[in-house]
Amino acid sequence: MKRIAIDMDDVIANPLSKHLALFNKTYNENITIQDLEGKYLTEIRPNLKEEIMNIYTEPTFFRDLDVIEGSQEVIKELSQHYEIFIVTAAMEIPPSFTSKYEWLKDHFNFLNERNFVFCGDKSIIKADYLIDDNSRHFKRFDGQGILFTNPYNIYETGYFRVDNWQEVKDYFLK
Repeated sequence: MKRIAIDMDDVIANPLSKHLALFNKTYNENITIQDLEGKYLTEIRPNLKEEIMNIYTEPTFFRDLDVIEGSQEVIKELSQHYEIFIVTAAMEIPPSFTSKYEWLKDHFNFLNERNFVFCGDKSIIKADYLIDDNSRHFKRFDGQGILFTNPYNIYETGYFRVDNWQEVKDYFLK
């Protein structure tokens, strides 16, 4: 059975909307998702880079994220044909471990929790495909990288791209 590794943040879970809302409220800003087209929030407000990143370190930040539309249904269907791994670079935000694990158990309980991988460098994953919103994870990955569209990566080229979970389904279950 071929393996698909799937990133968590901004691929199956939506931290971007929550992060932006918390930032706007805390710093009395009005930055929109559209403002992030082609850039990260830290590029829009570089003087607040540390503060922006610190929002993620709240231990429960990842616990109540919205699920990306279609991800549960498509992953459930893919799991009938592929071995599925959820792979998150949680080492970048160690306080996120517990809330990410609990979120995955709540929303993707049909997957084997032994296939939840908390790592830093995703090149350690032995899979045929990696669906991720950040192409830096493809650089040393041995399989095929599939870029999941988000506002900040909209202008990135050089990788096969999917815009939503229906396109993921179409790609893998032709």
